[in-house]
Amino acid sequence: MALTQSYHGQKPGIFSSLLNGLTRGMSQIMEANSRIREVERLQAMSDEALTAKGIKREDIVRHVFRDLYWM
Repeated sequence: MALTQSYHGQKPGIFSSLLNGLTRGMSQIMEANSRIREVERLQAMSDEALTAKGIKREDIVRHVFRDLYWM
């Protein structure tokens, strides 16, 4: 007995696929840029201000990217 599966949906066009890829890429660039600005903002803070936020200076990058990487 052979099992088959058919796909009857509409395949996205080349321009639609290209546009979706560009949109995802730009979204990732904008998100990365905002994270870099957050790292720079926290690095500019004094040690006392960071301590008040519960962040060590050496943990700034880990703190900003905590949802992307398990460290």
